[in-house]
Parts: sequence; structure tokens; C-alpha cells
Amino acid sequence: MNAVAGRGRRAGVAEYIGEIAEHKGCRTSPGGSKTNCGSQAGQADLPKTIWEKVKNHPCYSEEAHHHYARMHVAVAPACNVQCNYCNRKYDCANESRPGVVSEKLTPEQAAKEVLAVATSIPQLTVVGIAGPGDPLANPEKTFKTFELVARAAPDIKLCLSTNGLALPDHVDSIARAKIDHVTITINTVDPEIGAKIYPWIFFNHKRYTGIEAARILIDRQLQGLQMLTERGILCKVNSVMIPEINDLHLVEVNKTVKARGAFLHNIMPLISAPEHGTVFGLNGQRGPTAQELKALQDGCEGETKVMRHCRQCRADAVGLLGEDRSAEFTTERIMAMDVNYDAEMRRAYQAKVEDERAAKVAARREELAELAGQKSEITLLVAAATKGSGLINEHFGHAKEFQVYELSTSGAKFVGHRRADVYCQGGYGEEDRLSTIIGAIKDCHAVFVAKIGDCPKRKLIEAGIDPVDQYAHEFIEKSAIAWFRCYLDKLQSGEILHVKRDNPAIHQKALTSAA
Repeated sequence: MNAVAGRGRRAGVAEYIGEIAEHKGCRTSPGGSKTNCGSQAGQADLPKTIWEKVKNHPCYSEEAHHHYARMHVAVAPACNVQCNYCNRKYDCANESRPGVVSEKLTPEQAAKEVLAVATSIPQLTVVGIAGPGDPLANPEKTFKTFELVARAAPDIKLCLSTNGLALPDHVDSIARAKIDHVTITINTVDPEIGAKIYPWIFFNHKRYTGIEAARILIDRQLQGLQMLTERGILCKVNSVMIPEINDLHLVEVNKTVKARGAFLHNIMPLISAPEHGTVFGLNGQRGPTAQELKALQDGCEGETKVMRHCRQCRADAVGLLGEDRSAEFTTERIMAMDVNYDAEMRRAYQAKVEDERAAKVAARREELAELAGQKSEITLLVAAATKGSGLINEHFGHAKEFQVYELSTSGAKFVGHRRADVYCQGGYGEEDRLSTIIGAIKDCHAVFVAKIGDCPKRKLIEAGIDPVDQYAHEFIEKSAIAWFRCYLDKLQSGEILHVKRDNPAIHQKALTSAA
């Protein structure tokens, strides 16, 4: 039952949107100065109704994304909007970005694949439809898929991602299907800016272009957003940050979607490598630097919750955010399987995951207590190599990405991730890749790893980045806080000087695998 059902609709709507508004931005933890911001908010920071929806949703909760998996099923090939940053590719295993899939599925194939994946990956909690086109441009396939999945696996959350053009026409169907999470991509609320992003839309059997197309799209997006929040459906807004086009304007987008009840705003960097074949990629439109992205996210955080852990997933992604196991679950392999869906086994496994989460929170609190006496205005970034579960459990040379945390006397705050080319190849290190990796984290003062070789360790030190391996297989946040406490002690003793780090680029080529 949604958050509005069972109450007077208008009173329920006001209460629901009021709950979101009350818990926007950052909130101070009881009895302390530590703040919980954006999708990092925990159980103590959210109303119970909202917490129940986000607690194990890896896209709506930063903390959950360390532990729980998602799955996108590619049942929606058609699209009604053309974006200058999008080039949908089918039968493609070599790129990791939205709109790309290796196989398109029927609803029946998708439902069986969900059961197979959920059995093999018991921490799977969410099934979403995000393409490769737009789910609501393919409504029959989309809602048939959700119907089959809900019937076979009622414990799994349902989620869809849309450009919003057809959204107002399907809000009732979304509510009936008990889809509690909807993501809308809203890149602008100004039609003149929109005309630079969208060449055309197809609406009511007619193609529109230019400012007229953008105006129709924006009106429909905002209308759909408000209709969803009025039904108690949790909404995330995605926005692509495009320098010199909509970057400064996204502050206005943030305010606008917050006023209509959006729970979370995900500001993502433009992916614009020429090899992707998009308009922006081919005309040389650059993406933002990591610090440009962070500055915009920081600037928006006081208005509504900001998501910082998005991986801009493929439309057929499977697994934890930051990994993709879709190649393990091909249609041919799934159709030949005899799947026995064991909901009880999944509940038991997820109970163990919750024990892990509780241990991580306790460890962080313990380390924060040690930090409490420190006084410093210094904030800095550190990177961590991880396979998941919030642990430092990846070898430096095997890392496909590094998670980045901002450290201060308030604690450790997750602020993003940096993609990287894998350094170790068959036992040997690729020197060209090492320089790229160092470039991706050059604004970080330290990198936490489970293990690291002598050569990359030496190169990191030369670049002014501390390679830290003494916390191998321990919790990231606890370890980072402990390291920061030692860093402040060294500063106070005069052993080291605090130096501001460089501004890294966001690594585009890591979005294409070396297949």
C-alpha cells in the first residue's frame, strides 16, 4: 500500500511531501555534530514510511549500495525522445553506460531471468526497467514484465526510469503495479536550454523539434513528477551535467524538482567519448571535471537530497553498483535452467547483510568517538579500492573503480567514485594505465587498498598520494577516520604539511572495456 492510500488524499499528499521537505539536505545526528546528507541518510534521519522504501534500495540509499544489488531488464527498445548524449546500442558488451545492452528480452524471458539472478545473487532487492529505450514508450512490455515479476517474486522492489514524456499518461498504471520508485531524467526547466540537448521528441503521433519540443517535454516531466509524489511514489530525478550548456542552470532544476516533492536528485557527469557515437561525443562537448561535479552537487545539497553513488548503469546491468554480472546470465543459459526460487533463503541471507551493516555503523561510531576531541577546519579526499560490503577488500591493480570519501572532524562522507582501467594484466602492470589511475585520484591525499605492488606504491608516493594497506579487509569509513586522526596528529606535530590536491578529470575511456 502506498503512503497515501487509506488516508484523505489531499491530507496524505501534504503529509508525504512535508515529510520529504522536512528531511531535505543535511540533518544533524542526535547528540552530535555529524550530519547525514543526501542519499547517505540512515534510519534515524528519515520517516519510517520512507526508510522502509529506501533501506535496501541501492540507488536510493548510499549505504545500501555497498550491500545490495540491482538488476535492469532490457524489455523496452523504443524511445520517444532523442538526446544529444545518447546512442542506444544493442548486442554490445563493450560499453558501460545507459542505453547499451547485449540482449533484448521479452517480458517472459525477463521474469525468468529475474528469478535466476535473485536465486544466484540473494542480495538482489530491486528490479528496474531503464531501457534501452524508454519504458513508457513501451508500456505493454513494461507493465507485463512488472506483473510477471511481482507475481513470481513479491519480495523484490519494482523500479522504472523514464524521460518523462509519456509519464502523466501512465501514473495510474504505475501506482496499480505497486512500483514505489520512479526515476525521471530532467536536464533543464528552460526550453531554450532544452533545445540544445534534445533534437526531437515524438508525442501524440507527431515529431516536434527545437524549443517547442523542449517545452512539451519539460511540462510533461514536471506534471508527471507531481502526479507521482501525490500518490506517495518515491521519485529520483536524474540530471546530466553538461558544461557551458546546463551546468549553472541545474541549481534551478534542483529547486524546481524539490518543490514538486522529489526525494533525491542525481547529478551525473556527461559521458561524451567520441567512440560512443553521440552528438555531444562527436562534436567535442566536454564532460565536467570531478571537482566541477562535486562543487555543483555540494551547492545543491541544501535544497534536496543529492545522490553521489550513481554508476550510470547499462540498461541490462546486474549486480552491485559498480559491478556488472550480466554476462553470467545470458538468455540462452537462463532458458535452459530449472530455477527454484527460494524466498526463505533470500530472507536469511539478507538478514546476515543487515548484521554486516549494523557492524559497520557501530565501527564508524566507535572511531568517531576517538575523533571527537580533534579541532580542525581541514577537509580532504581519500580513495578506497573495494569489492563491496563497505570493506577495503580490493587489490590496487585489480580495481575497476575507487570510491571517494571526504574526511573532516565530522567524519567520513561518501562523495563519489572514480572509474579506472585495471592496472594488473596477467600478472604484469600496464604503466600507461597506472598514470591514468593516478590522474583519476590525484585530488585524493590517500588511497586505501587490500594490497599493492612496489611499483604503483612508489609512483603514488611520488604523486603525493599515500598508499595505505594496513587496513586491509576492514571497514572503509572506520579506517579512513582512523587514518585522518593520525594525519591531524602529524600536522599538529609539524611532521607533515597540508597541501591542496589537483583537480582530476573524470575518466571517460574506462567506460569502454578492453574486450
